[in-house]
Amino acid sequence: MTSQTTIDATGPGDNAPSSSDPAPARGLRGHPWFTLITVAVGVMMVALDGTIVAIANPAIQKDLGATFAEVQWITNGYFLALAVSLITAGKLGDRFGHRQTFLIGVVGFAAASGAIGLSDSIAFVVTFRVFQGLFGALLMPAALGLLRATFPAEKLNMAIGIWGMVIGASTAGGPILGGVLVEHVNWQSVFFINVPVGIIAVVLGVVILLDHRAENAPRSFDLLGIALLSGAMFCLVWALIKAPAWGWGDGKTWAFIAGSVLLFALFAFWETKVKEPLIPLALFRSVPLSAGVVLMVLMAIAFMGGLFFVTFYLQNVHGMSPIDAGLHLLPLTGMMIVGSPLAGAMITKLGPRIPLAGGMAATAIAMYGMSTLETDTGSAVMSIWFALLGLGLAPVMVGATEVIVGNAPMELSGVAGGLQQAAMQIGGSLGTAVLGAVMASKVDGDLPGNWKDAGLPDLTPAQLDQASEAVQVGVAPVAKGTPEAVAAKIADVAHDTFISGMSLASLVAAGVAVVAVFVALLTKRGENAEAGAGVGHI
Repeated sequence: MTSQTTIDATGPGDNAPSSSDPAPARGLRGHPWFTLITVAVGVMMVALDGTIVAIANPAIQKDLGATFAEVQWITNGYFLALAVSLITAGKLGDRFGHRQTFLIGVVGFAAASGAIGLSDSIAFVVTFRVFQGLFGALLMPAALGLLRATFPAEKLNMAIGIWGMVIGASTAGGPILGGVLVEHVNWQSVFFINVPVGIIAVVLGVVILLDHRAENAPRSFDLLGIALLSGAMFCLVWALIKAPAWGWGDGKTWAFIAGSVLLFALFAFWETKVKEPLIPLALFRSVPLSAGVVLMVLMAIAFMGGLFFVTFYLQNVHGMSPIDAGLHLLPLTGMMIVGSPLAGAMITKLGPRIPLAGGMAATAIAMYGMSTLETDTGSAVMSIWFALLGLGLAPVMVGATEVIVGNAPMELSGVAGGLQQAAMQIGGSLGTAVLGAVMASKVDGDLPGNWKDAGLPDLTPAQLDQASEAVQVGVAPVAKGTPEAVAAKIADVAHDTFISGMSLASLVAAGVAVVAVFVALLTKRGENAEAGAGVGHI
């Protein structure tokens, strides 16, 4: 099956004609495997920043005096900007060239990272995290587009598998690298490290990458669609974050939820009318493709949302240093790195359905196990659940591209690639928001009773609110000059209340993963992949 669209494989100074086949490599420029290395460096930077910040959040919160909701926005702002921009960024690459889009994305991402490191307020951190997300969205679809255009069809699936493994390993390795940097340097170094990595990616990109763009690329962009989708996502996540403070029965909470539903409905209606839609709804006529998108969202909700609390659990409840917390997550990282190639082999042999369903079942069991963690749980028990989580996530990380892109029509494969990444970012944002709301509600409900049962002095409503914010991240709200015996009681209450909130959030994540098992059963290898054509002809 071939597409009606061809590739312009010319680079600066080249006069090669457009072709639907990958252009032959001329030395380093356009070489498929060197292209893979180049885009992997850029993609690694974006994927790493999705989780490396999790280990730095406690240090950022303490240094900048941020609230729990503000810390959430360090993650949510990044994920939202990525999610909302990915589809549009993919079309920009088709229109103006994947090489140019990739390089602009790398430069902007590295510059925004450096700006975060220089920030002295939480507002600036969140603002530049949004810019990180916007520039990251430029380079992610461009990277996949470059692979599709440079690899021959028979080797493309292997390249996409390695690309997916880089994303999975970077996502899982973030907490470890973050721990080393936060403990031995400072939290700013978590962002400064992207500057030299970005420079390397730019140099490699200038030397190696060939320009590729779709001949029949869209000449216009769905600006109203972008605005509607952005507004819908903002209203939804804002309602989830503010609900603990406003109350779930408050009119403001439901006003934002209703606004989100309305904007999503208007977006869907508009996409059926506009000539160049942001997301062609015809894509979702494919049940396996739709299942693949939903699966990515559910996986990210369970993974990203759960990981957000684990870092606070390890550092603030167990009192670990950042590097120790990162090392305790090594079983998760290691199993994702080991499990990714194994999952790729299984998916090639058996198809995606069984590996994906099995992976989400293992994820559900791991999240249930994490709901049983206590303040004194040993490292061995934690390692079991972290390792099982990594083993469960690997097939989903590797197999999602094949399921979504492989089941899309060839002429929409670029949009499908952006959709796969957007689904993961939306899921990560929703996971942090939803499970954060669950945690906050549980803590707000349990803390007053636990405080009273411990025989501690009564708190004013304002003091109780401040205590609740601290407990939501596992911090004991001990005032200066508090007697040691009273401080110990406060710490016990704070940690027990945090554990109850984390346990409930983990159970919710386990339930989400169970739903994902059944969604995974609806997936199948796409006709594109079965034909051996992958997505090589755009």
